[in-house]
Amino acid sequence: MCVSVSEQQLAVITDQIGREPKGLVKIAVATPQGVPLVLQMRSLVDDVPFPTLYWLSSKDLCKAIGQIEGQGWVKEVEARLQTDTELREAYLENQKAYVARRWELMLPEDKQRIETLGFSELYERNGIGGISKWDQVRCLHMQYAHHLAEGNVIGALMDQEFELNKRHYSQ
Repeated sequence: MCVSVSEQQLAVITDQIGREPKGLVKIAVATPQGVPLVLQMRSLVDDVPFPTLYWLSSKDLCKAIGQIEGQGWVKEVEARLQTDTELREAYLENQKAYVARRWELMLPEDKQRIETLGFSELYERNGIGGISKWDQVRCLHMQYAHHLAEGNVIGALMDQEFELNKRHYSQ
């Protein structure tokens, strides 16, 4: 069920991710030229939990972030989270905000079904992109998707260190 996505936008997204998206609600963030960057997703797809609220769709952005991950930056930033109290506290607040926002944006029928299926605890326990250990980063793609949609300290660091926010994304 796509709530507010045109057929043309759906074709672009399908090209970006290599398949038709399942559980798409809307485009959460796009470039000024209309290229989708971040998708808002349903929390339950075919009765299967999908705790990733924001999905990064841009091929260009995914490639750039993949290169950053390949440099070992996830382990570096996770180490910083262990020693930098201010960063860790901001990140934990991001996790809490993500959980609250996911519940807030959840479609009523998904919320009801999640409660019926007994998945509510999963959605309370798991933060950004389904992370259960809130002091870990795991995947920069989901962190940056959250950053673009709502603001996220890890995404802000990526902008500072890699200037992702200053690049042009055509797909």
